Amino acid sequence: MNSAGNYSVSHLVIDDEAQGQRLDNFLIRHCKGVPKSHLYRILRSGEVRVNSRRVDATYRLCAGDNLRIPPIRLAERSQNEVEEAAKQRVDLPIIYEDEAMLVIDKPEGVAVHGGSGVSFGVIEALRRQRPLAKFLELAHRLDRETSGILLVGKKRLALTALHDMFREHGAGADKRYLVLVKGRWMNATQHVKLPLYKYLTEGGERRVMVREDGKASHTVFRLLARWPEMSLLEAQLKTGRTHQIRVHLAHLGFPILGDEKYGDFGLNRNLKRDGLKRMALHAWRMAFRHPLTAVPLECVAPLPESIAGYIAAVDRGNAREFSADNLEQYLRKDF
Repeated sequence: MNSAGNYSVSHLVIDDEAQGQRLDNFLIRHCKGVPKSHLYRILRSGEVRVNSRRVDATYRLCAGDNLRIPPIRLAERSQNEVEEAAKQRVDLPIIYEDEAMLVIDKPEGVAVHGGSGVSFGVIEALRRQRPLAKFLELAHRLDRETSGILLVGKKRLALTALHDMFREHGAGADKRYLVLVKGRWMNATQHVKLPLYKYLTEGGERRVMVREDGKASHTVFRLLARWPEMSLLEAQLKTGRTHQIRVHLAHLGFPILGDEKYGDFGLNRNLKRDGLKRMALHAWRMAFRHPLTAVPLECVAPLPESIAGYIAAVDRGNAREFSADNLEQYLRKDF
C-alpha cells in the first residue's frame, strides 16, 4: 500500500491469507488511518475494483483476485507512538484459547483495530504480544466503548467458520450483554423488533436510527434489577446490526447510561461526576460451537468493576425495587 503523500493507484493480488474476507473489512485493516466513511464512499462510487469489475462492500475476496485501490492518502503513525500504545495495552485478558482461536475480554475504551483516528487497537496489541503468530484476525467487532467478549481467529479456516456462524445470527452464537439504562424497566422479558437504518452525519460519522426502510432487527431484553431511576438488563442479540442494543433502547426511551452517541447527554455529565465514566454496556456471555470441532463452548467475561462498582454505589443510596434471584452471579462471577 502506498504511504502518506503518494497519490497513485495501488494494485494488490489477494493471497491465501486474505481469502474469504469481506472487501470492506480487508480495506479497513489494510488502509489504516483512512476514515471508514471515506472507504465506503470509494466502494459505493466504484473506484475500488476487483478483477476490473465493480463489486460491493460485502464481496468476499478470493485468492488471486486483483484488487485496484484508488489514490488514498494514509495517515502516518510514528513508530514511537505505536510502541508506546502497545506497551500500555499488550496484556489483554484471555478467556479461552486453543490452536484455532482465542477469546479476549476486551477492555472498555480500546478499539478493536487501529485506524480512523485511533492509533492502536486490540489486534495490533495481540500481534505485538505474539510476534511469531502467523495469523490473527478478528472474527467480529465490538464498539470501542463496549467491553467484553471478543473472538479472534488463529487460522483462516477457523476465521471463515466464525464469520459464517455470526451471519447465522440466532442459529449461530448466543450473545448476551449486560446493560444499565435510564428509567424503570417494567417487563420481565421483552422482545424488541425495530428496523434499523444506517446513515452518515454531515461530519462523516456513522449513526443508526429506527426507520421503516431499515434492516430487520431483534433484541430480547430481560430485567435483572431495578432502582427508582435505573435498571439493569440482559440483552440477547437475535440479529447483529450496528449499534443495535444502543439504538433499540434509546428509541424506547431507556438510553444506556454513559452512551455518548445515543444517550442522555446531560445525565451522562452527572454520571461521570458520580463515578460512572464509561458506557454501561458489557458483552458478558457467549455460547457457540467451536469453529473446527463443533464442540459446544460457553465463555463468560464478568462485569468489570467500572460498572459493578457503580451498581454497588447505587445500592448504598437506593433500595432495589426488583432483583433477580441470581443477580450476584451476573455481576461478580461465572454464570
